[in-house]
Order: sequence, then structure tokens, then C-alpha cells
Amino acid sequence: CEQFLFSKAFSAQLEWSLPQSNTVEVLYQDHNSWLTGWLRRKLGCPQSAADLAQDTFMRLLTARETPSLNEPRAFLTVVAKRVLFNHYRRQDLERAYLQALAQMPEQLAPSEEERAIILQTLMELDQLLDGLPSPVKRAFLLAQVDGLGYAEIGARLGISIATVKRHLSKAALRCYFAL
Repeated sequence: CEQFLFSKAFSAQLEWSLPQSNTVEVLYQDHNSWLTGWLRRKLGCPQSAADLAQDTFMRLLTARETPSLNEPRAFLTVVAKRVLFNHYRRQDLERAYLQALAQMPEQLAPSEEERAIILQTLMELDQLLDGLPSPVKRAFLLAQVDGLGYAEIGARLGISIATVKRHLSKAALRCYFAL
């Protein structure tokens, strides 16, 4: 039933220039069970494996181009590994956020709704900054989250103020073009 719903819901989006054997719909029908099993072995959780398999196929649906595939399972494995990496990164981010919350005085702790909004914002910010060099991300976060000035950021990172400005410009451009 779920396979039928997936196929019907996205069949209109599958009008790509791919040969019929390489459409996302065909990939889903032929390899979803295998991919879900592969992810289940990696994660040890059937529900998470099913979710990440769906995320993998959604990534293919939203891709600008899907290459012609001689080895569809190898291709799906590469895409699934990227999805899995993002999954682990989100878990790490959530864990770090919860640790930071645990250190806050209880009277200053945000409500459950505020926590969810903050966590979602952090995940979106992490995704937005993905691909930027680590020093650029750190400088941006020190400026935007911690509210530090150029000199303080430079001192913390051991870089010049000019470099701080370049880093913040790169991050700002990434944010601007994401809008």
C-alpha cells in the first residue's frame, strides 16, 4: 500500500529525460526493500531505516538531474550514505543542544515549544552552512549566536580581524543566496 501511494503521489514528477528503467519510480519499486534492509543493518532500527530510505528517494525526486545508472544499488548506496551522514549530524546537533540546555538554570530554560523551534532553526542553520570551511562556520556562529565582535572572534580563533571579516562575508553570502 505504501509503495502504491509513493508511486501515485510522485508519478507526475517523474517526467524526466531518464530512460524508463532509471526513473525514481522504478528505482523505488525495484530497490526500496533492499535499501531499507541495508539501512536497517546500519542503524539497527527498522523505523529509522524506513524513514531514511524514504528520505533517500525524496532526495532523488528533488535532484535537478539523476544520472543514467548502470549500477543502481551503488548509486542508491552513495545517496543513502549522505542521508545517513546528515541523520547522524542532526543527532549530534540535538545532543549538543540538549547538553547546553541541561547546563542552563531551570528558570531560564525555554518551553518545549521554544525548544522545538530552536532545534529546528539550529538544524536549518547547520544545513545552510554545510560545505563552508570549519573556521568560517565557527566565526559565523560566534558572531550570530554568541554575539561576539570581530576582535573577540579573532582572538578566540587566533586569526586577524581582516580574516574574520572575510569569513563572515562568506557565511553571509551563503545565507543571502539561500533566501
